[in-house]
Amino acid sequence: MNRRDEIAANLAQVNEQIASACLEANRDVESVKLIVVTKTWPSSDIEILVELGITDVGENRDQDAKAKHQELNHLRLTWHAIGQIQTNKARSVATWADVVHSVDRPELVTALSRVTQTRVQPLGVLIQIDLDPTPTEKRGGIDPAQMLHIAEQISAADGLKLAGIMAVAPLRSDPDAAFAQLQRHALVLQQNYPEATTISAGMSQDFENAIKYGATHLRIGSLVLGHRS
Repeated sequence: MNRRDEIAANLAQVNEQIASACLEANRDVESVKLIVVTKTWPSSDIEILVELGITDVGENRDQDAKAKHQELNHLRLTWHAIGQIQTNKARSVATWADVVHSVDRPELVTALSRVTQTRVQPLGVLIQIDLDPTPTEKRGGIDPAQMLHIAEQISAADGLKLAGIMAVAPLRSDPDAAFAQLQRHALVLQQNYPEATTISAGMSQDFENAIKYGATHLRIGSLVLGHRS
């Protein structure tokens, strides 16, 4: 099987699973956007994805993403920065990302705003929430109690658009409980900022759980592109 056929078959299976999960959750499948996580995979795979109808890709390494973006800037794609971002990388990330999923501290808001004020379109920003009550492995995210404080800062910042919320289900935990908690935080955020409708949640191992609890954007990589040897 050639690479295009492999990706097409995987993508069809994932789309079928998304549709089934949406049906079970009584949701319109059009309310869920698939972001294919293309980190570590070549630009040629992204070209195949675009041919197959994918419009959104996710990257977590600035240097790799920037190179791919420059190579593929002729394609109509929305680029999502899904990894943790060092403050000194803000300027570079802002050259390729359309949406940043991992804003979890005031210093990063300030850094991104400083370098995005001249953009034609504002940079979409998601607040990453830490759902782990006893974190043993730091995966990023702000204490939920600080969510509205950082939302206020983002909303007031030039060059940024508060788009919603993101989280990663804690390891070795019940994903349903985690995503139910995220949904509650998302509703609070939307009550205060009605435009912040994005809920970025769910990866290859738990996206069906995330759909049950209102996820609007799924971050799926290995189920579509496979595992690196």
